[in-house]
Amino acid sequence: MSRVPALGPRGVGWIVIQGILIVLVAVSGLKLGAGWPGPLRLVGVLLGSALIFCGLALVVRARLDLGTAWTPLPQPRDGATLIDTGAFRIVRHPIYTGLILAALGWGIAMASPAAIVLTVVLAGFSYLKSAREETLLEARYPGYAAYRARTPRFIPWIGR
Repeated sequence: MSRVPALGPRGVGWIVIQGILIVLVAVSGLKLGAGWPGPLRLVGVLLGSALIFCGLALVVRARLDLGTAWTPLPQPRDGATLIDTGAFRIVRHPIYTGLILAALGWGIAMASPAAIVLTVVLAGFSYLKSAREETLLEARYPGYAAYRARTPRFIPWIGR
C-alpha cells in the first residue's frame, strides 16, 4: 500500500485540507494582493484571467468526462470504470491541473505573492493526494499501470 496516509477511512481528510487550501488561495488574493504597477496591471489581469478560465474549463471538462465515476474522495467509486479518454487522455489528474491553473491565475490577476506561494503548496498537496489515489486506482483497475506509464500526471507531455 501507499506510504501516503489515508486521512480517514474514505480519505475525507484529503478533501478538507484541499478545501482549506483553495479558500486560503482565494482569500490571500483578496486580502494580500498588492496590485501590479502601471501597464503590468493589464498584463497581469489578462494573463491571470486566461489561466483561471483555462483551469476552470479543464475542471468542468474532466468532471463531465468522469460522469458517474466522479467522487471528490481518493477512493474510486464502486462499480466505476477507468476513464482514460477526454481530458484524462492528456493527463491523469486534469481536475487537479485545472485547480492549480485557476489558483495560479488568481494569484497573478490579483498580484498576490501569498496566493502564488499557496498555489505551490496546493500543487504539492495535489501531488500527494494523487499519489494516494493512484495506489487505490492501481489496486482497483488492472489497466491503471499501463495508463500511468503512457499518461503524464499533471502537465501534458512532461513526466509520468
